[in-house]
Amino acid sequence: MTEGGGGGAPFVLVHADESCLGNDASKASRGGNASLIEAPAGDSVARWDFYDCSPQTTNNRMALAGAIATLEWIRRQWRNAHVRFVSDSEYLVKGMTEWLAGWQARGWRRKTGALENLELWQALAQVTAHHTMDWRWVRGHNEHVKNEYANFLAIRSAEQQQRSNGLVPSGFDTWLAQQRARGKYVNFDPDEELYERK
Repeated sequence: MTEGGGGGAPFVLVHADESCLGNDASKASRGGNASLIEAPAGDSVARWDFYDCSPQTTNNRMALAGAIATLEWIRRQWRNAHVRFVSDSEYLVKGMTEWLAGWQARGWRRKTGALENLELWQALAQVTAHHTMDWRWVRGHNEHVKNEYANFLAIRSAEQQQRSNGLVPSGFDTWLAQQRARGKYVNFDPDEELYERK
């Protein structure tokens, strides 16, 4: 992976999702998170997958932990990047775009008291400071192709308690070919978002 050309920060597109089988902190609730990470590479697109798991967690904790780890791995590849982070977690996206400044101004507290998942929010604020961030929310389970792929990875990670241990070559193209063989996403252009950059 190389530094972006043209003197500016490289553009990196992330589609992330999380899964929690049970989503109940009082009993065993296996979780997983996953990201499809893409960056322009000359005339083509480079793609990587990242996924992680936890034997006992919640959806919200998995969304935060996945974002932290993904952005840390991106920082290892590029010191700073323009990152568009697309997630179906309103908790994550609203937290970073609407709530964070208020929490910080109140000494990392909500108006109504203690902030849940405090250490994760603090870690996420720290790692995002290295990047130019563009947070975007998409509705989950709504035929958004790359969100569906991230969801597939997250569920598999939760079920099998699998970790990628870093960025690995993506299986997205193979997965998309399998979907198209079933007649889905036939007209979808997987590279379009990488070159829009708006």
